Amino acid sequence: MIEKKHKALASIYLVNDAVASNLAMLMAWYLRFDIEVVRVTKGQQGLEIYAYLLPLVSIVFPLAFAVQGLYRIRPTRSKTEEWLAVAIGSVVATVVLSGVLLWIRPGNPDVLYSRATLGIFMICAMLFTIVGRSIVRGLVERRHRAGRDLDRVLIAGNGELARAVVERMTSHRELGFRLVGYLRNGEAGLLEGLECLGTIEEAEHVVKQHAIDHVFVALPHASSPAMMSLLDRLTRSTVVSIHVVPDLLQFMVLRSRVEDLDGLPTINLSETPLEGWSRFVKRGFDLVVAASALVALSPIMLLVALAIWLEDRGPIFYRQVRMGLDGKPFDIMKFRSMRVGAESMTGAVWAEKDDPRRTRVGRVIRETSLDELPQLFNVLLGDMSVVGPRPERPQFVEQFRSEFPHYMLRHKVRAGITGWAQVHGWRGNTSIRMRIEHDLYYIENWSLMLDLKILFMTVIHGLRHENAY
Repeated sequence: MIEKKHKALASIYLVNDAVASNLAMLMAWYLRFDIEVVRVTKGQQGLEIYAYLLPLVSIVFPLAFAVQGLYRIRPTRSKTEEWLAVAIGSVVATVVLSGVLLWIRPGNPDVLYSRATLGIFMICAMLFTIVGRSIVRGLVERRHRAGRDLDRVLIAGNGELARAVVERMTSHRELGFRLVGYLRNGEAGLLEGLECLGTIEEAEHVVKQHAIDHVFVALPHASSPAMMSLLDRLTRSTVVSIHVVPDLLQFMVLRSRVEDLDGLPTINLSETPLEGWSRFVKRGFDLVVAASALVALSPIMLLVALAIWLEDRGPIFYRQVRMGLDGKPFDIMKFRSMRVGAESMTGAVWAEKDDPRRTRVGRVIRETSLDELPQLFNVLLGDMSVVGPRPERPQFVEQFRSEFPHYMLRHKVRAGITGWAQVHGWRGNTSIRMRIEHDLYYIENWSLMLDLKILFMTVIHGLRHENAY
């Protein structure tokens, strides 16, 4: 059912993109040859000449957007991320279209298409596609807020895994789910904001009584017998859609690959794209970005350093041991934002909102993430990368590695100044589970384009965040 909804929404987006790109071509002709936003020097070209391109545009643009993953519906995709993908797809599609027109000239082989018109077309295509997609998303969300097209959902379980399911559904209303309640599994704790409708043994009765459309079975791995019993009863007695949610961190691994050991097949459960040549490419990218950023931001860094020194005449920089690539410790560099000796009494603790240990300058630079800028030196030294999972202190690593299976897979790559988790709001004292999931997604799906996307998202809305304190 979820996949069907995603396919239906993807189909609507595809039609929108095709229509938007066609309208953009017509608008480009109008702006170029009717209004003449760019002066026409090589003669007027009729609308019919560009109308011949519309079938070709209807194919090239959706294909370019498909390559950018715009038809893979991901609730976690932010507007900024989507708009960047649309912009990149529009540029790629226009370049491809221009190349095709060197060989194929629909309608009239003697026509030379105006490069200025194609440039205007590219900009219009970006704008029209973004506006169209925003309208589609707004209409879908409006219907859901009005209570239309909503599927009634029952959660089977009340543990940590069930909370993760509820967290996702409540933060992504566009999925069209209405959480009706949950079934208790004997575990301690309640799901806040949801009504307990009974125990998992009463599942069949609850499903019929509350007209449930979907049951999400979110039971821990240790409850396998109870899960199998529940699934057997539901499949025999109801026609409800059943979704089994595996214990994500219990089974979460990186990309697997079959390897041969003298004829004996083995499965590598921690394969990453950052091997071989890709590692050299990423390192080169880090050096270029870090060196350029240090040159561009040096005036700001000097002002921050001066402000720190003037406030209390204490050290400007603060070094702290963090765990990096392959679990090796390194000293991370930051601008000092706390009073000297702030941890002498408390030890290693998470920073809190309105932390009394902060200095006045420290409050400002932490809220704006300026305290992280000296980590560009860590990148040049090879301790860190510009983009990657944020490094943690060894004390916290020991705690998390025992609580969360596969936590140490984050250390298969260099730690980063910014990362996939951070640009999605999982920074500071937030859910470790969600942070790990985002970090492993980044490691498994790494590409240079993904790094560029994360940097763009960091600049747009990642520097100042409500969880930065």
